[in-house]
Amino acid sequence: MNVIPIRRVLVSMLVLLGASCTKPQQTAPPAPAASAAGTTVNMLTETERAAGWKVLFDGTTGAGWRGYRQQSLPAGWQVKDGALTRVAEGGDIITDEQFKNFELALEWKIAPGGNSGIFYRASEDSDAIYWNAPEMQVLDDARHPDGQSRMTAAGAAYDLYPSPAGIVKPANEWNAVRLVVNGNHVEHWLNGVKIVEYEFGSPDFQAKVKDSKFAPHPNFGRNTEGHIGLQDHGDVVAFRNIKIRILP
Repeated sequence: MNVIPIRRVLVSMLVLLGASCTKPQQTAPPAPAASAAGTTVNMLTETERAAGWKVLFDGTTGAGWRGYRQQSLPAGWQVKDGALTRVAEGGDIITDEQFKNFELALEWKIAPGGNSGIFYRASEDSDAIYWNAPEMQVLDDARHPDGQSRMTAAGAAYDLYPSPAGIVKPANEWNAVRLVVNGNHVEHWLNGVKIVEYEFGSPDFQAKVKDSKFAPHPNFGRNTEGHIGLQDHGDVVAFRNIKIRILP
């Protein structure tokens, strides 16, 4: 058998295979998203500014915030490392301004075993803010007892609508919130995932309120506008990148 042509064919095939493996030009991987610790913390990007966003926390002072049913920011809330932080007993705090239809964005970080919350459309006609304002739960799911129920876990509309497991980041890590309140429509987003959606005043909402701890409070969830609130539940919690965009 004449093996020379066969060898030549094999060599040619190997050369062609090698060329086909190396010829395509590799494309660079996409640029990573901007880090949460980047240069735009507590600042607006040009895109955000053009879209109508404004900051609710400047990163250096507590301007624009005060205690619930108080005239100033309690000493228990301080600015630490560019975050509005509950460091000691101070009570719940609210924005000076009130908002009707809006999109809120912020980041929160909670201490191990910690509990806090974000209130929306809050009024000051109740002894306690949670008697009238719904709350997006802020929690260390892994260590706090409330994490054992999805109705009271991180991201839930507290005691009304559950949040899915596996979305929240561990204690001492930043979590990104997007909260949409537009007319009767509400959306809770956590770390880029929509986790809760409901309608104020709907039969479903009314039934859930009736079966919740809020049933004794007739004004709960009825405000058509109100303050943004941050909860003092006795634990260290920090908030930053607090931004809002008014919706028509």
